[in-house]
Amino acid sequence: MSGAQAEVQVAAELDMFLRAGRRGRPVPVALDGTSSLGHVIESLGVPLTEAGRLLVNGQPVPAGYRPRPGDAVRVEAVRRPQRLAAARFVLDVHLGALARRLRLVGLDTQYANDAEDAALVGQANAGRRVLLTQDRGLLCRRALWLGAYVYGARPDDQLRDVLDRFAPPLAPWTRCPACNGRLAPVAKAAVDPVLQPGTRRSYQAFARCADCGQVYWRGAHSRRLEGIIESAARAVGTSGAPRSG
Repeated sequence: MSGAQAEVQVAAELDMFLRAGRRGRPVPVALDGTSSLGHVIESLGVPLTEAGRLLVNGQPVPAGYRPRPGDAVRVEAVRRPQRLAAARFVLDVHLGALARRLRLVGLDTQYANDAEDAALVGQANAGRRVLLTQDRGLLCRRALWLGAYVYGARPDDQLRDVLDRFAPPLAPWTRCPACNGRLAPVAKAAVDPVLQPGTRRSYQAFARCADCGQVYWRGAHSRRLEGIIESAARAVGTSGAPRSG
């Protein structure tokens, strides 16, 4: 590579966004004199949503800074926990299992399995929701007010990652896992017509979604759900600990 250059070194946590041959070392980048540092970083594959402090020659600079020849750039990872004024989320179409878990622990979570990218950005902006996705291109959209990359392949790992990053207050059993509506206690007599005989005999406490009308009770599956909730509480309690993988 010839001409005006700078060198960009990203934090180890961000190496996964770089091409394999660029990881673990400073990356030389060509400068055109007009592109911002934020554009340069995203051109390497790192969404700015995942970047924390940007340092040039050891000094903090904004994403709009224009790199100069010889600059040594350091891109830190976003600091955890990343506090939110209100913990509200919208998820892309590939994160349905994560959406149900976030709702289970009481977090306001919008999700539709047919939502287009533009609609997701619109929902995030209109509702001041954090867009959660594993699509780097979606996170790099200039119109998006705030997003976050979700680490992990398994839904339980994804849940731990989101809770570790944002440390939101939890309110288990208060949202409908199916539609995100609020759950409220309901008298057994009020839902008796929709109960199966075995459920009617075995359970006394019920809740109903104010939006979709779905009825819930602590059935045989509740032990597994309690395990998810307990794990979620631990993740929030240890938020900010070093992340591996």
